[in-house]
Amino acid sequence: MAGRKSSPARPKQRPRAQRKLVVLVATRKGAWLLHGDAARNSWRVDGPHFLGHIISHLVLDPRDGRTLLAAAKTGHLGPTVFRSTDMGRNWKEAARPPAFAKAPQGEKGRSVDHTFWLTPAHANEPNVWYAGTSPQGLFRSEDGGVTWSPFSSINDDMKYREWMGTVQDGTPDGPKMHSIIVDPRDPKHLYFGMSGGGVHESVDGGNTWTPLLKGMEVVEGFDASTPTFHDPHCVRMCPSNPDRLYQQNHCGIYRIDRPSTEWVRVGRSMPKRVGDVGFPMVVHPRDDNTVWVLPMNGTTVWPRTSPEGKPAVYATRNAGKTWQRQDAGLPASQAWWTVKRQAMTGDAQDPVGLYFGTTSGELWMSRDEGRKWSCIARNLPEIYAVETAGI
Repeated sequence: MAGRKSSPARPKQRPRAQRKLVVLVATRKGAWLLHGDAARNSWRVDGPHFLGHIISHLVLDPRDGRTLLAAAKTGHLGPTVFRSTDMGRNWKEAARPPAFAKAPQGEKGRSVDHTFWLTPAHANEPNVWYAGTSPQGLFRSEDGGVTWSPFSSINDDMKYREWMGTVQDGTPDGPKMHSIIVDPRDPKHLYFGMSGGGVHESVDGGNTWTPLLKGMEVVEGFDASTPTFHDPHCVRMCPSNPDRLYQQNHCGIYRIDRPSTEWVRVGRSMPKRVGDVGFPMVVHPRDDNTVWVLPMNGTTVWPRTSPEGKPAVYATRNAGKTWQRQDAGLPASQAWWTVKRQAMTGDAQDPVGLYFGTTSGELWMSRDEGRKWSCIARNLPEIYAVETAGI
């Protein structure tokens, strides 16, 4: 299926004035909210929320600026979603969390291990949310996260079920449906990534889906024409140019410019000793040529640590032609952590602020687009996701 027609070039957008900023941190043992001033110099910590619960994602609805959803896995309730309309002072569990349809009698069904990814729908669809789960499932809520239903035919389509592989495949804590993206120009134009299972696109509101795999590589010895073997780690759409998407994959960093259906590996220009394997990525809110990634050691046994124990962010400002190391303020050695696929984000300020959380429980930020870094929180549990919102 061909992609959407390209939009004409547009001038760079000016950042919106924001008085306050909140950083939403989801961890293996709960969630924290860090409230910052306009200058991003001081932070007030609010938390923990859900202490002891696994929180995979915490998102503030940009359409109303007050509704928070938290994807949780709790010891006594299992996988669920919590909702707050007062910035976390009070929480209420979803009346019907994401769950697969019951299998016909005599057949083996699937069960949701945890909800992994939360995405607010289009600006013209208030109260609508999408959720991705582990194992791979796609769900939708039309009442602000109170009740969830299977969305589209993906969950029970036998072709897609085959492409999803098994729960023993891929990611150590289970395969994921992630990177659910809504085109800001068209609520019916959707993307998602499956780890494993590839990147897929719908232009009819989820009625049909088409794999978007051309140009993507797979692990040596596997067939690149089979979606099962594709492992996108994170897919991002450029806010300033929705026809351009970037992808951090198990096998490199890619860019696609629609209506092309072919991904181009732009990570080959990364330093060879570092490579282009990682999980998270951030795109500039007003410049579609600027992207940040945080590589990890993906060699041999996949230790999932910073290469050589020397973490750094790498930035491109020319759509992947060249990359620059940004490590000022980060540990110079013996830092053996990494950053998960949802645990790096940016704000909309000028200059853009960047944030990432580590597997060792540190939250780092840069106020100047990665030129210098400082640690603003330590001793948290393993960080699963970081998001920002202006309030």
